[in-house]
Amino acid sequence: MKNIRFEKGNLTLFFMITFAFSWTFWVPQALISTNMLSVPSVFKDFLFSPFNPAAFGPLVSALSLTYLNGGKAGVKLLLRRGINYRFKTIWYIPIFLFFPIITGSALLLAILSGNPIPNIYVLSNPLMILFGFVYIFFLGGPFQEEWGWRGYALDRLQARWNALFSSMLLGIVWGCWHLPLFFITGTIQSQTPIWGFMILIFCGTIFFTWIYNNTGGSILAVMLFHTMNNLSFYIFPTLETELGGLYLLVLNIISVIIVVGVFGYKSLIYKKG
Repeated sequence: MKNIRFEKGNLTLFFMITFAFSWTFWVPQALISTNMLSVPSVFKDFLFSPFNPAAFGPLVSALSLTYLNGGKAGVKLLLRRGINYRFKTIWYIPIFLFFPIITGSALLLAILSGNPIPNIYVLSNPLMILFGFVYIFFLGGPFQEEWGWRGYALDRLQARWNALFSSMLLGIVWGCWHLPLFFITGTIQSQTPIWGFMILIFCGTIFFTWIYNNTGGSILAVMLFHTMNNLSFYIFPTLETELGGLYLLVLNIISVIIVVGVFGYKSLIYKKG
């Protein structure tokens, strides 16, 4: 958004509030999972339920600071970008197909390399995919996070630095925000090496900036893109294979090189000539 300034103080405060809110719930979960903390069963059930509000940290922080600095008008503008679907139709193609193609290709390569075929029964049940999409959109990260990471932080980072460097900075913070999840039983992070996850986060952040900038700063676009990223692991259980994770990293890195090479590191927006 061209009318947004760098605002170092507000950006720092955004990250602080986001981490404080999310980690207030995630750290106890991590301590319980590692048997370092014992709590009443009611509290434990809440922490490990889908209703744990931890992931809403970026949303809470973005709305709070937007209201404090821009009042109701600022909040309305932010929310309006969350329903902005009026960008070039062609961008719906990468939004819905980019991550499934990469994740599905990684799984295919793993199978062709001799890894056993995991259970991919989800592909035979469209209703499960639809249910998964809706659930992930609202409770699996996209709606909880994108108002903040892209809708608030990315705009302010790009007000000072180019798109690629802004993405790298945001990728570091976004990756660190997930750290408690590596110690919580049942999360994808607990089944993934930290170094591998960080590479995927770095690549993913660049992809998100690419989609965000080319859709005119549509928060809806990146929420849908985020949903398809998470949903692709549900449809294609790539990480359940021995080599799937490695192929996934390689394909993500190759894709980042192509995107940056074609669209340019300054804005990640294609310019003719």
